[in-house]
Amino acid sequence: MKNILLGLVIFLSSCTVQKINKSFTKTDVFEQGHLGFILLDPDKGKVLVDINSDKYFIPASNTKLFTFYTAYTVLGDELVNGLNYLERGDSLIFWGTGDPSFLHPDLKNQVAFDFLKNSNKQLYLLDNFDQVAAFGTGWSWDWYNYYFATERSAFPIYGNVVRFDKKEENSIFEIIPSRFKNLLKAEKTENWEGYNFQRDRFDNLFTYQIPDKWEGTFETDIPFVTSAEQTSIMLSEALEKKVTLIHNQNYLNSDPKKLQTAPADSIYAQMMKISDNFLAEQLLLLVSDQLNNKLSTSDAISYAKENLLADLPDEPIWYDGSGLSARNMFTPRSIIDLLGKIRTEVPLEKIKAYFPAGGESGTIRNWYKADEGQPAYIYAKTGTLSMSNALSGYLITKSGKVLHFSCMMNNYAKPSSELKKEVEKILYLIHDRY
Repeated sequence: MKNILLGLVIFLSSCTVQKINKSFTKTDVFEQGHLGFILLDPDKGKVLVDINSDKYFIPASNTKLFTFYTAYTVLGDELVNGLNYLERGDSLIFWGTGDPSFLHPDLKNQVAFDFLKNSNKQLYLLDNFDQVAAFGTGWSWDWYNYYFATERSAFPIYGNVVRFDKKEENSIFEIIPSRFKNLLKAEKTENWEGYNFQRDRFDNLFTYQIPDKWEGTFETDIPFVTSAEQTSIMLSEALEKKVTLIHNQNYLNSDPKKLQTAPADSIYAQMMKISDNFLAEQLLLLVSDQLNNKLSTSDAISYAKENLLADLPDEPIWYDGSGLSARNMFTPRSIIDLLGKIRTEVPLEKIKAYFPAGGESGTIRNWYKADEGQPAYIYAKTGTLSMSNALSGYLITKSGKVLHFSCMMNNYAKPSSELKKEVEKILYLIHDRY
């Protein structure tokens, strides 16, 4: 009887695998464009489905899986080193590590702020901003007005954005930080039914359109142009004490004290769940600072490729932390191996806390819903760029198995919603049958 039951399970599993393959190959949804899919049963060490898993694809925000693993391995899951500093007599000389948490409107971490505010020494901000390019390799210049392309910097403040926030229908909107109020002007709003905020390409000058009688609420973040000078001024205003900018690069060769600030857990969760590009970029800078007291995205990536990812089946072509660069290229089978590394080193409950959950949270809260009354069965990272869609992560079947999968789609002219609907059907089939 046991042998008969085992044979039946194997037969049903085989039929399911065949149906999954046909779902990808026998539908006109995936006829044009390039598709890669791989499904692994890690308990058996068996690849169940493999479609072009050895081909390179542009991953978009699936790149954040590599950033997350690198940061988690190097920085851990406790507090990040948020400030480098030296004490010289009555002077406190400090500089940025890339920590994004200083007065960040969502992370709400006050450690570095309180440290500087309560110091009885003269404050000197050391300029190390030239170590960090505001935009990453392969980013588009015309993204400057959008939150998804917030400028990277050595010492972020307020998340490097201006937040325009209208919480109540009958209230006027707030501007955080308030210093930008004097740099904002209204434009004509005839026949305008919503709201819109724009920044000058090169300067921190903002315009907005919002009807006088429009009663909705909103929250929108627009990046500001960063610089060492701008940061020293904003620090002085926030701390209500003088912060002097200095350029003596010799201090960078010193062995600084490091102030621990924000919980890494909170940064990982926001970066992964809402696919926050800014946090992803800053995490690689934190990794670089931890490794060699220098801020370099390329150094962090090189370290990861040589020391953490050298055993992947295909070398990652990797340029930034967020996946905004179309020069990034990974293979689905390398992502599957990376997911295995994450499962080995990160407890499943933490993965569930960090990753978007199908039908529940993050970028897939409206997709991949479980049956009514059942817990989420997809925990996965999305990826979206023009002509690039991806979803990679963990699928929990009704039988209790945790499967690993990576789905990458490039160069489809169809709306991404059509692709997602088809992938949703296939993933539910796996969840239901395997």
